[in-house]
Amino acid sequence: MGCLLAAQLARQKVPVTLLLRSPPAATNTITIELQGVSGDWSQTLNSDASAGKQSISHLLVMTKAYDVAAAVATVAHRLHSCSVVLLMSNGIGFADEILQRFPLLPIVFGTTTEGSYRRGPWLIQHAGHGATRIGIPGQRRAPDWFDDWHQSLPACQWDPDITVAQWRKLAINCVINPLTALHGCRNGELADNRELSKLVIAMCREVALIGAAAGQGTAIAELERVVFNVIRHTAQNRSSMLQDIEAGRHTEIDYINGYAVRVATQHGVDTPLNRQILQEVRELERRGKPGT
Repeated sequence: MGCLLAAQLARQKVPVTLLLRSPPAATNTITIELQGVSGDWSQTLNSDASAGKQSISHLLVMTKAYDVAAAVATVAHRLHSCSVVLLMSNGIGFADEILQRFPLLPIVFGTTTEGSYRRGPWLIQHAGHGATRIGIPGQRRAPDWFDDWHQSLPACQWDPDITVAQWRKLAINCVINPLTALHGCRNGELADNRELSKLVIAMCREVALIGAAAGQGTAIAELERVVFNVIRHTAQNRSSMLQDIEAGRHTEIDYINGYAVRVATQHGVDTPLNRQILQEVRELERRGKPGT
């Protein structure tokens, strides 16, 4: 997703540099494939972000949730009080981890339903257009730099109520992601299978209780309808959590259901399903393969 959004920005002549975890291959050409049509995009690659000295004016972070704070820390010496740090990872909670270490960093939040997946080391498949929301809670007027995003992405808007968008995405992910991971299925099976459908309904009700207790009534309004609508429209998708389990990677469960459980505890809400699912996914991570 980071490569996809970077490519969309670069096509509008916005200067972009990719910060890599490891040294790049001999090429610096990334291919973005959309609806069977490929387009090459030559991009500046920075293989050692922590060693750089040039200041960063705008930083987009799209790592896994558990890597966000560490990723920002590697370039913290290149950030300043006027830098814009845009966080667009799944889940909630990593911003608090950053601010505990770097309380003066200006944080901006974003969510997107754009879809992509990696088909090769430098081959990105754009899986479908979606909507992107970016905002700072309570800031109604978009800053000047947002024009680049608005012009680069097909459906991107400034959202002063970005917390609502974050919570809505969290609520949806709390239901779909762990259930597909635990049962080793595509999204659509959550609606097609009667027993899984019952689990979806039960999870929606429990997550809605958590959201209501946290004052996020708007975000969880008609959650059951919203979740089944997402399931139908993404029926063939394999959730990111399922893909992580299948690949033997750590999941983002602690920033999705784990965050929901922590909020529920703060507000005295009983969450037996979320607690059970949290433990089952953690155990699944240890075993390294989805259940059946």
